[in-house]
Amino acid sequence: MKLIEKLTKEKYEKFCSEHKDSSHFLHSYLWGEFQQKERNVIPHYIGYEDDKKNLVAVALLLERSLMLGYTYFYSPRGFIIDYKNKELLKSFTNDLKDFAKKRKALFIKIDPDFKLHDLDIEGNILEENNNEEVVSYLKSLGYKHMGFNKNFENNQPRYTFRLSLEPTIEEITKNFHPTTKKIINKGNPYNLELIKNDKKTIDDFFETMSQTSDREGIVNHSFKYYKEYYETLHKENMSDLYVVKVDINNLKKTYKEKINNLEANIEKMSDEKYKDSEKNANKKQEFINQLTKAKKEFEVIEPIKDDKLTLSAILTAKYGNKVWTLHGGNNTLLRELNGNYFIYYEIIKDAKEEGYEIIDFFGTTGDPSKENPVYGIHLFKKRLGGEYTEFIGEFDLIINKPIYYIYKTLVPIRYKLQKLRYNNKK
Repeated sequence: MKLIEKLTKEKYEKFCSEHKDSSHFLHSYLWGEFQQKERNVIPHYIGYEDDKKNLVAVALLLERSLMLGYTYFYSPRGFIIDYKNKELLKSFTNDLKDFAKKRKALFIKIDPDFKLHDLDIEGNILEENNNEEVVSYLKSLGYKHMGFNKNFENNQPRYTFRLSLEPTIEEITKNFHPTTKKIINKGNPYNLELIKNDKKTIDDFFETMSQTSDREGIVNHSFKYYKEYYETLHKENMSDLYVVKVDINNLKKTYKEKINNLEANIEKMSDEKYKDSEKNANKKQEFINQLTKAKKEFEVIEPIKDDKLTLSAILTAKYGNKVWTLHGGNNTLLRELNGNYFIYYEIIKDAKEEGYEIIDFFGTTGDPSKENPVYGIHLFKKRLGGEYTEFIGEFDLIINKPIYYIYKTLVPIRYKLQKLRYNNKK
């Protein structure tokens, strides 16, 4: 076996394309270039050849400098390798250690795109496929497992939902949760407008991301980051920008008509000939409830001065056989218009039409309890009918043990001090 420290883009991408099921947009050559520009890291495109000079594994290693000349490496979503081939994994690991030592690395971090268990939709383990042995073997090779975290504590989510696009769109829709199916089957009653790949709408995207970040307490990148991300990846057909807007004046007219119709129906149901029927009394109460709800929603709409309001926006990633709904946000106002359902359904249809095989909704929780702050996000993604997927987690391959543990002790303290200074400035 031979470690190739600098694969050409052609060879690297060819190997990834031949292993599309195990490759990820975070493995791509372009992702390394983008991270170098945005994060000031050095990308290394590592290859591993057998005795016949055939590539058997590749890895994108992002090198970040630390104090005193030390570094560490991060391999986003791990290596493209057969994790069940113990001899290959052992040999590759040992050669990576030698490579890392030469660059004064403290550790190599990986978070493989490799399932731990098969789960049912509720998160119960299906014993037919259990990869705990891979976790144990990685640990035996010197990889420190960072734990089976349930939420978003690490670099990448350990849980997600992945939807197969192999069935027809009718079959995919049929497998949605009844609530989602009902919303989709209504069509587009509020005449929502879908705008795709208009770079001018990156401002609208950022506004929804900022609102979602404030509302849900999730991390938000800078405007510059999202703009550079979209422009860099879209140029190579690796990202699309979706924005959904509603025309406020038309929406006000729609609601006024709705309210007038409900009031007319209530008045009609108040006639003497309808009073004696329990069925009609229930129908009248249903109209009253709908009217109360419509008036309450109109109270929110009426003061809005914008001609159009952005309801939902998403930046995707596309690579190999998959599409990821990577970054997405929703307006705090008018969420009852279900712009998020509308936009996801359009992305699913587009991905299907473009020949992708899987759509990854990029992250959910492993703790689907109602008390969890991200339960709402989990429930929304769950209702799209994908496979509940659990990965094996994050590992640190420790190269320099003494300095590694000093680093791990000091970094949390530094982050706490930075957060404290930030909060004091607010």
